[in-house]
Amino acid sequence: MDFTPTEEQAAARDLAARIFGDLATPERLTAAGTDSDPELWKALCAAGLVGAVEELGLLGLVLLLEEQGRTTAQVPFSSTCVYGLLAVAAHGSPEQRERLLPGIGDGSVVVCGAFPAQGGVRASAQGELSGVVPVVPWLRDATHVLVADDRRELWLTPVTDAVRVEAVELTAPWSAGRLTLDGASAERLGAAGVHLGAQGEQSLALARPPTSVPYTDVLATARTAFAGLQAGVGAGSLARAVSHVNTREQFGRPLATRQGVQLRAADAHMDIEAIRVTAYEAAWRRDAGLPYATHALTAAWWASEAGQRVVHTGQHLHGGAGADLDHPVHRHYLWGRQLDAYLGGGAEVLQELGELIVSEEVRP
Repeated sequence: MDFTPTEEQAAARDLAARIFGDLATPERLTAAGTDSDPELWKALCAAGLVGAVEELGLLGLVLLLEEQGRTTAQVPFSSTCVYGLLAVAAHGSPEQRERLLPGIGDGSVVVCGAFPAQGGVRASAQGELSGVVPVVPWLRDATHVLVADDRRELWLTPVTDAVRVEAVELTAPWSAGRLTLDGASAERLGAAGVHLGAQGEQSLALARPPTSVPYTDVLATARTAFAGLQAGVGAGSLARAVSHVNTREQFGRPLATRQGVQLRAADAHMDIEAIRVTAYEAAWRRDAGLPYATHALTAAWWASEAGQRVVHTGQHLHGGAGADLDHPVHRHYLWGRQLDAYLGGGAEVLQELGELIVSEEVRP
């Protein structure tokens, strides 16, 4: 396998790094609070980065999300690419793709994903959704929500009067909301004939009970993408810590000369590389049309377990400054802990991975 980016992927990554670096400054992030930055979102869409993901593939998206994570930029980029663009491109009907993809690409359609862990959303025979999802990241930005019902079928519903959105606060400021559906009209993803890439047929075994291909593929895609985001969050946290310990002196010497500091930073670097390479592998396999269910869970486990270690290290190496809620490194800490929770927590992900491996071994 070769994880070397193509020219197009490398160019998109560099462009994303430039836009995030210019606009996702600590001052703008502080001003945004728990809201997204509309000017940054416009800049990303105007540069064509959202629409380009259809051609760049999941590996290309992971590269872009690393750049978002480095700056903890407040935009629904990861959400709308995973639950919107890639989901519709892979599993939407021809009519859905023609109707929805242009709006997702130009940013006028923003999609978030409501995948309740314990069910709770019911779909009627007429395609009306009812139920509650307590927490949906980026819901307050969304024009559409991709919802998984009790049967794990995927429905796309616009945010209308039958879709109630109440603001909730998360550990990270992700403009989240509580989703209440009261007979909301929805269309089943792929209702007029599901379009599957080669990767779709390979991901049937991801969830514990038998489930539909779209659900399992979108879930695995999300785990891989958010692992890439966590790699960027960790890299940004460590970069800030390294800069700090190289300039902060103690007893006449930079903190970076202390062996304990060096070892802690080295461990964090290795953790980031582990998150990155497992996310790259899972993404590469999806793009190549290979089975990637276990690889997505492996990436999610590393992102969850190692990710929180890295952001703890970044905060710890800042000393007392790391405890300042207004310090930029604290935002990386919040994002790292939030991604750990969003991915399910290391123990839960590891259990699911073990069950999947066993089920594959006994499958005839």
